Amino acid sequence: MATMADVARLANVSVATVSHVLNGTRAVRPTTRRAVQDAIEELGYTHNALARSLVTARTRSIGLAVSTIGNPYFTEILQGVESSALEHGYGLLIADPHDDPVHERTVAQLLHERRVDGLIVAPSPRPSALVAYVARHGVPTVFLDRLVDLPDGSGDRFDQVCARGAEPMARLTCHLADLGHRRIGLVAGLSGLSTSAERIAGYRTGLDRAGLDADPELLASGHSEAAGAERATHALLSASAPPSALVTANNAMTIGALRALRARRLRVPDDIALACFDDFSWAELFTPRLTAVSQPGREIGARAVRLLLDRLDGPKRRPRTVRLPCTIVHRTSCGCPEDASPAALSAECAGTAAHPPVSATPPPGHATTQPW
Repeated sequence: MATMADVARLANVSVATVSHVLNGTRAVRPTTRRAVQDAIEELGYTHNALARSLVTARTRSIGLAVSTIGNPYFTEILQGVESSALEHGYGLLIADPHDDPVHERTVAQLLHERRVDGLIVAPSPRPSALVAYVARHGVPTVFLDRLVDLPDGSGDRFDQVCARGAEPMARLTCHLADLGHRRIGLVAGLSGLSTSAERIAGYRTGLDRAGLDADPELLASGHSEAAGAERATHALLSASAPPSALVTANNAMTIGALRALRARRLRVPDDIALACFDDFSWAELFTPRLTAVSQPGREIGARAVRLLLDRLDGPKRRPRTVRLPCTIVHRTSCGCPEDASPAALSAECAGTAAHPPVSATPPPGHATTQPW
């Protein structure tokens, strides 16, 4: 069996250089790195990560706990985490806490017992047990996508990274009001999540900018999943004064809302306008194409890894919270023609109540985007 010394001799470098290439512990010139990698390939050398972990007390592994891994948005986050982790020589152990506080705490313990160097977690609506566990055991942890803000302030001791949700939702709502909609419904996410609270706040801000009242009958929880959103959409459409426009607060709920609209044979945007939070790859395939807020999922995942590695290198550094901008992808489901300028999604509503709701047959074309 080939050894590290064999690799060093064949590559004509020191054993220390081979170690730096394998473990990412120091920058190595590209030509030298290539020579070491070629020697490893030729000799069939296998690095003994377990032996190294016994010496360094690190396994170069990260535990990632995110719910609904099948959700395209969390898939993007996973890709960002994995790419950045591999770039820095780390592997991943992945678990799905199912947004359940008890299971979340169990998942954190199981990953910790497998000696991961740190955790990256999308926390549940009630993460107190999780926070208590990682704090008690000193597990380096980064929270992503959802902010942890507990009454006792314990969440403030952790690094966090997520998108800015309130302003994009406000501008999306404001845009629908500028198109003449006076009854704008929101299918909101799971109660207790910071993302749900921010998007509700943004929706209300948009209504306020447009001079519209926030009618409780126009807000229903879809519990962040398709079936719940389908029920919520039916409830909104059954109101005495149903909405003429609808906003959904994540991509799974957009699917549920579309099912309800189809069941009622309502056409988008002719009968009801639709805009959504979370863009996804097949939004381009719907007719009409969906106007959506796009979150930087891969960047959120990559930033989470960098925050965790910084925490491992500097355990006493002050916790950081990183907020990343979203992009509104302006298409046609909101009722605009395909070539409409994204400048219509302005910071302040025009407040022109005389504008009638827009009907538009979506012609083929390109989507326009604007970051916030």
